[in-house]
Amino acid sequence: MREEHELFLTEGPEEFENFQITNEDVPLKEGIAYPFIKAIQMVNNRLQETNPEEKQLFEIILLSTHSAEGGVRIINSVKHYGLEISKFYFLNGTDPSMYLHSHDVKLYLSACESSVCNALQKDIPAALMLYHEYRTADEHLKVAFDGDSVLFSDETDVVFREQGLDEVIKYEKDREHVPIGEGPLKKFAMILGEMKKKFSPENDPICTYLVTARSGKDLGKRAIKTLRDWGLQIDEAFFMAGAPKGPLLAQIQPHIFFDDNLHNIRGARAHGIPSALVPSCCN
Repeated sequence: MREEHELFLTEGPEEFENFQITNEDVPLKEGIAYPFIKAIQMVNNRLQETNPEEKQLFEIILLSTHSAEGGVRIINSVKHYGLEISKFYFLNGTDPSMYLHSHDVKLYLSACESSVCNALQKDIPAALMLYHEYRTADEHLKVAFDGDSVLFSDETDVVFREQGLDEVIKYEKDREHVPIGEGPLKKFAMILGEMKKKFSPENDPICTYLVTARSGKDLGKRAIKTLRDWGLQIDEAFFMAGAPKGPLLAQIQPHIFFDDNLHNIRGARAHGIPSALVPSCCN
């Protein structure tokens, strides 16, 4: 709804709503989370093919700050694209984050940074979706995570900023057998891990990746042991030792890449990777 949002900003809410009502039978363009949602829907279908009685599926809730009147076009567009979304909340300007806890939401995605920050402050996994023009294959759901400040807490980042790399290496070595603290997206990653266990390894449609700036030689073992302690299976782990992540992500072609560093996000987007920023200022 980028073009429609520009109309809202320039002409105001009344003109925006009139435009939506007039065009409610014209499907909206595919949005930034569309490939990710389609891949999630594919996993649900695969689960039900494996077990028609399966009840634990991904559920998608669509929250909009627009009015119910303008929302008819959104509902029509969801039907047009064949998306399996049954819950719609049209909040008429209310911050969506206040409704997330009551539905036990494990991941909130938005193009509004303030809503994402509000969700993170409520201890809800959340990320800011950034615009891209990209298509990836849909035979798998591919999700890539950065490490520190996304899956893990930012404890080593703090040590690095205050004391430098040598102290980080010493800090990690001293705590090699102590799991790293939880980051904001651990809950969502654990859900992916639970869903993966429903499939046999040869038929698993969910692929998870850890793509971190950590050095494998000095900082990798604690990360791997932490994931093991959590019982979270990461399919592939890449310890980049500060190297750019964009070229590697272009090979992986994830549906979504979560990072807390805008520089890394820009590098991923330069390679056409759908990216979501976890604002570190909100943790």
